[in-house]
Amino acid sequence: MTDRIIMENMLFFGRHGVLPEEISLGQRFAVSLVMDYPQQKAAVTGELGDTLDYTLVYAAVTEIMEGTPCRLLETLAEKIAAQVLLLGAVLVRVTVKKLHPPLPGQLEFVAVEITRGDHRG
Repeated sequence: MTDRIIMENMLFFGRHGVLPEEISLGQRFAVSLVMDYPQQKAAVTGELGDTLDYTLVYAAVTEIMEGTPCRLLETLAEKIAAQVLLLGAVLVRVTVKKLHPPLPGQLEFVAVEITRGDHRG
């Protein structure tokens, strides 16, 4: 399967992390998704009900990213992947970026990327 819906660099403010300051002050995160989903029927019918509704995906990601704090990016990625699969994706690649990691050097971000679902397509 090669049909995909891509949502790139959705920005959120959350209170995730291991350090107390990350939880008390919060920080910015970016989430990207690549979702495999058969699009042939939706392409023919033009009906929202025949596709993976990315407004529902965005709402689910928002709830996770702005909700209960998680210590690890891996936990956030797993929660997001599970929700996207429940919404109907066959395969999902989730990237969660911490945009300002508490490290002594300069870097753009730290990220975790996972792929979940049916890899056979």
